[in-house]
Amino acid sequence: MSDRFRKFVQIIGSGPHTGKHLTREDAAEAMEMMLLETATPAQIGAFLIAHRIVRPTGAELAGMLDTYAKIGPQLQPVASHDRSPVIFGIPYDGRSRTMPLAPLVSLILTAVEIPVILHGGDWMPTKYGTPLIDIWQEWGIDWTQMSLDRVQHTFATTGLGFIYTPTHFPAAAGLTPYRDQIGKRPPIATLELMWCPYAGDAHSIFGYVHPPTEQTALVAATLRDTPHKITTVKGLEGSTDLPRDRAVIIGVHRAGQDLERIFLHHYDYGLSNVNPPLLTNPEMMAEFALVLAGKPSNLLDSVLWNAGFYLWHCGGASDMAAGMKLARELLTSGAVSKQLERIKESI
Repeated sequence: MSDRFRKFVQIIGSGPHTGKHLTREDAAEAMEMMLLETATPAQIGAFLIAHRIVRPTGAELAGMLDTYAKIGPQLQPVASHDRSPVIFGIPYDGRSRTMPLAPLVSLILTAVEIPVILHGGDWMPTKYGTPLIDIWQEWGIDWTQMSLDRVQHTFATTGLGFIYTPTHFPAAAGLTPYRDQIGKRPPIATLELMWCPYAGDAHSIFGYVHPPTEQTALVAATLRDTPHKITTVKGLEGSTDLPRDRAVIIGVHRAGQDLERIFLHHYDYGLSNVNPPLLTNPEMMAEFALVLAGKPSNLLDSVLWNAGFYLWHCGGASDMAAGMKLARELLTSGAVSKQLERIKESI
């Protein structure tokens, strides 16, 4: 047993009257002890459920992110990339109601040389939704079998990289069973959204469900003096995918500046308010194939809606309408399908 870690459990687990929050430095140390398994399984489980109950502070998230930056893998900057990469922080527990759009959006962005880095793992407690890694495997791209050096090569040559946690950050993946055992999503789920597995300047984009998550994350980013641009999206199932059944609420955070808000409405762009429901993998891949061929499908409008925004927001189009038009042209011309083939060839 770790006497040091026991103190951390006592601090956050002492109840509403005597309990306290950790300092940034203590939170960093606690995270490192969990990742390196210096703490015992009983201590780790107790810490995660106690921290779930009291909720993390921005300072605690900042400390935990310090440890992720210290221990976790990072892709390196590529001289030939003219733009900083987009880091999509998407919940590790996957999708259970709506179709994931980020893989198609990532192909569209990288087709116009906007680099993208994704990260994630397998089916994750407590939601057990469809993970993004499944989609890439269906396309014949198996990030699970690639070394970090090979991912770096693919990122350098195609602009797309995927950090697969069980292979590239096994210490973090080692905490996954605790989520199943405690039956709750612990606070480390929030820091995973914010994690930037890249050694240079980047544009971090992550989704959230509850407004306090956004505020706590932005406090953490400010404390860490995060120099790069951060975009938050109240997206589908906590992802970065824009919904069509409600107003899209987006926050743009730049160091030293006030938070900027962007609001988008589907009806301003002639779209219905229907989000494509999650299908079985074969049905979903058939829809993806229609989109990649530039053919009409139930999914196409949502892909154009999302890709249009991200092309505009990441500097690839002058406005939202121009981004949607460009996304359609890239799909119908076959440029996105060619990009998918380039990625397959690079591995």
